[in-house]
Amino acid sequence: MSFYFSSPLFRRGLLTLLFGTLTFIAFSQSRFETSEPEAQGVSSAGLLQYLDALEKSSHEMHSFMLLRHGHVVAEAWWAPEAADKPHVLWSLSKSFTSTAVGLAVAEGKLSIDDRVSSFFPDSLPAEPAKNLQEMRVRDLLTMSAGHQDEVSLGRESDWIRAFLAHPVPHKPGTHFRYNTPATFMQSAIVQKVTGQTVVQYLQPRLFDPLGIQAPRWDANPQGISLGGYGLYLRTEDIAKFGQLYLQKGQWKGQQLIPESWVQLATSRQTSNGSRPDSDWDQGYGFQFWRCRHGAFRGDGKDGQFCVVLPEQDAVVVLTANTSDMQKELNVVWDRLLPAFASQALPVDGESEARLREFCGSLRASR
Repeated sequence: MSFYFSSPLFRRGLLTLLFGTLTFIAFSQSRFETSEPEAQGVSSAGLLQYLDALEKSSHEMHSFMLLRHGHVVAEAWWAPEAADKPHVLWSLSKSFTSTAVGLAVAEGKLSIDDRVSSFFPDSLPAEPAKNLQEMRVRDLLTMSAGHQDEVSLGRESDWIRAFLAHPVPHKPGTHFRYNTPATFMQSAIVQKVTGQTVVQYLQPRLFDPLGIQAPRWDANPQGISLGGYGLYLRTEDIAKFGQLYLQKGQWKGQQLIPESWVQLATSRQTSNGSRPDSDWDQGYGFQFWRCRHGAFRGDGKDGQFCVVLPEQDAVVVLTANTSDMQKELNVVWDRLLPAFASQALPVDGESEARLREFCGSLRASR
């Protein structure tokens, strides 16, 4: 694992300790400003405790980045992962698809109250059921399309037609059912109304302004970005996305995403459970999960997280390969949150040195 404590000395590069060997990694000027943890009110000793807890857990970690007050205060990669290596996002891709929908709404290309069937009249069943006819874009966004189970699209030659042929036993908007094909349909709708794939559409509107280079998004046989998964980005790219939402859609003086959309997308739009200790039962927005501690997140299979904590003015990014994502989040709540202070802390050089030494001995368990 390589670990980096941010410092103004390294604005254009990254000094990492990788298995005891110092390595310089060049970055573009699109990087975040950097800062020592204590300067942004984060305890180096607390970070050490957090990373030590991760290392002692059963999680196979790949990367970690912490932003506080818009500064990178800590970042780490478990070798062979690296800062410049894109990582699969799995379902964290959904939050990017939702963003594309929001931008298309802002440009007047569609409304979240448009009927899904209106975009694909030639792909509808001969006699579309009432619930299918009433399904709206809003219902796709909130995972309440009305399905009891997911349609399997992988072996279908026409994914849109297969989705529209799937039974809709529940009235749309009344039944939460996590539904990756519903996110694919959002991608298909964006492509239908813009003439571009989601990744093409987001390039000048999101990726370019954020300095996200060469995003890759897998497509289905019909050439439609998968929407619900298939996006590959670097750890810092994910952090930029989280920071953009923390800043209510603003980036370097530009309103990239309407603030009203950010509010809608990240607030509770539908109920998805009642367990108070589960971060999967705190409500669901437009392809964002609500979390405990006043946070919201995008997440993906095997432990990919972009957690936004407005109360702490912080963003936590994690990539991993773990079978228990709740436990991965619990370590954030139990060990990382206590490291935050409401104001700057005294420099703790001893803890910084211990953390560097500790991290130099770590690597991914593969």
